[in-house]
Amino acid sequence: MEFDSLETARNRLNSIEGKFSEAYFKQIMRFLPEKLRPEGRKTFKAYDGVNNIFNLAYEILSWKVHRAIIEAKLEPSLGFLHSVQFGKPSLVCDLQELYRYLVEDSLIQYWQDVRGKDFIVKIESMSRTRKGKRQYLNDSQTRDLMKILNEYF
Repeated sequence: MEFDSLETARNRLNSIEGKFSEAYFKQIMRFLPEKLRPEGRKTFKAYDGVNNIFNLAYEILSWKVHRAIIEAKLEPSLGFLHSVQFGKPSLVCDLQELYRYLVEDSLIQYWQDVRGKDFIVKIESMSRTRKGKRQYLNDSQTRDLMKILNEYF
C-alpha cells in the first residue's frame, strides 16, 4: 500500500481504526448485562448510561496521560497518528490508545454490579428545539466509579 502524503496515510489509518473500533465495541458490549446494553458506541452527546460511563472513564484516562506527558517534559500536541484538533492534543490521543483496554477491562468488571436503579435521568437540550432524556450514574455510584478508576491508575 503506497500513500501520496502523510495526511493520506493518516486518514487511511484512522479509517481502518474506526472500522476495527466498531467491531471491537460490539464484542465489549456482549460482556455487559443485557438489560443495560446500548445499541452501539456513542462518544459525543451519549444519552445512555453505558456510553456516558465509558466517556467519563476515557476522559479520566486522557487527563492521566496528559499529566504524564507534561511530567515527561514532552509536548502534548505533537502526536504522530491523530491530527491536531482544538482541545484534543494529538500525542495524548495517540498514547491513551495504548491504555484504553485497561479502562475497558475494569469497566466490564464494574458493570457486573450496576443495575438500572443506579442511574438517574435528566431532561437536557438535544438541540435548540428538542429536549431528550440523558442517563447518568447517581452520585453514590459516580463516587464509587471514580474511586475505582483512581485506585486503578
